[in-house]
Formats: sequence, structure tokens, C-alpha cells
Amino acid sequence: MFEPHVGRVFQNRFSTQYRCYSVSMLAGPNDRSDVEKGGKIIMPPSALDQLSRLNITYPMLFKLTNKNSDRMTHCGVLEFVADEGICYLPHWMMQNLLLEEGGLVQVESVNLMVATYSKFQPQSPDFLDITNPKAVLENALRNFACLTTGDVIAINYNEKIYELRVMETKPDKAVSIIECDMNAFTGSGNRLDGKKKGIEPSPAPLDPSDIKRGIPSYDFKMGRITFIRNSRQQPRKTETDDTISNFIAFSGEGQSLRKKDRKP
Repeated sequence: MFEPHVGRVFQNRFSTQYRCYSVSMLAGPNDRSDVEKGGKIIMPPSALDQLSRLNITYPMLFKLTNKNSDRMTHCGVLEFVADEGICYLPHWMMQNLLLEEGGLVQVESVNLMVATYSKFQPQSPDFLDITNPKAVLENALRNFACLTTGDVIAINYNEKIYELRVMETKPDKAVSIIECDMNAFTGSGNRLDGKKKGIEPSPAPLDPSDIKRGIPSYDFKMGRITFIRNSRQQPRKTETDDTISNFIAFSGEGQSLRKKDRKP
């Protein structure tokens, strides 16, 4: 068990140290893979109590610093359910800070300016093969609270992880992206291997002989439909037909089996 770390106050600012672990180390029956898809951390309940007493304004944003490697980044907070003295970080964030499981990280509350511009560089050419990479990126950034220039963030799309480096942010090197209208970089993308994405050739006209049955022909032109009838002669009547037509049913009289007495 780790002893609770009491936050220190410097001009109404929250500052403390935690032992950090990746989200996969978080105990519980529920799958918390959603934490890996964003830029927010999980802190202990005592942090919420201290932040409330300090009247920290929303959104709660923090600066994370690894003093051993002199690396820092910024993040938001998702929940306050971690054990005392521990915080849980996304794996990509621990990589940026060069932190190992159980390493110490300095957590400080900060106020960041709202973003107006950002520029990203995909770390793999696979990201450029996505049909609409801008829409995918905008949707993934909803799980982030802030961006820091120089960070390599990770987003999840179609069960695949894509890494992107934050090349530039305005108006500062660390910005908040909560409830903001940000202008995304609209320049053309280049593959890291120097190759250009192939352009699909226009389809050639179909040969009528190649059209499969059941597939409509959209090049059909209106015309006249002719129904061809097979004219067949009526078969001649035979002698059997004449015999049947001259047949007469029985025309005799009937007699009663009971005899009646006749009067003289």
C-alpha cells in the first residue's frame, strides 16, 4: 500500500506526486479500454476533494512531469476511482513521459488557452489510406482534453491503433480542445515512403456479351417490344370424331316390374 500523497497548494494550484500505472493494471470487472483511446487519466478520490476545496474551474486540466527524464505532457481527468497514491495513464502517455510501471509522476493543475489551430503528422502511411482521415481524427479527438506540441498520440479506428505526432498547436504549445472551434490543417498528405497513392482508372464500357444475367443494363434505350406468336394449324377431324358426334343415347321405354290389375 502506498501512503496517500497530500497535494500542495501554490497560489490556488493543485500539485502532488503519484505512482503511475497503465490502464491494463486497473483492477475491476469492467473493461476500461476506453481510457486507452483518449488523453485522460484516472485519479484517486482524495484528488477530487482537494480540487473542490481549491475551487478549480472546469475543465480540470493537468500538467504531468517525469522529473527523471525531464519529459512533460498535459491531460484531462476521466474519473476519481483509483487507489490512494496511484493514478492510471494511457499507454501512449506513459511512453511519451518515458515512465515505467510504478514510476513517479508530478501532477499539477493548469489553465490552458483554447486551441485555434493544430497540425499532425501520421507515423505510419497506413493512416493516409483511410477514406476520410480528417473525419476520423476529429472524431477521435473528442476523447482528448488537450494537446501538447511534440507528443505522439494514439487513436483507435477499426480495431487498429494509429500514432500521430502533434507538430504544431496555436495559440500556445499546450492547448485545450474542449468545446472549441479548431481549424484543422488542410494541406496535402505525403506517404513516408515517398510513393503517391494510386488513382483508380475510370471503368471501361461494358461489352454486351459480358453482361451477366440478372444485372440491369443502365445503357438501355427505349424502343418497341414485339411479341412473336407461333401460328399452328388446327388438327383435322378424324372418323372417330364423326362417330362420337352421331352417337344417340338409349331411347327405349321402361317397364315396371310390378304388375297392376286391370279392370275389365
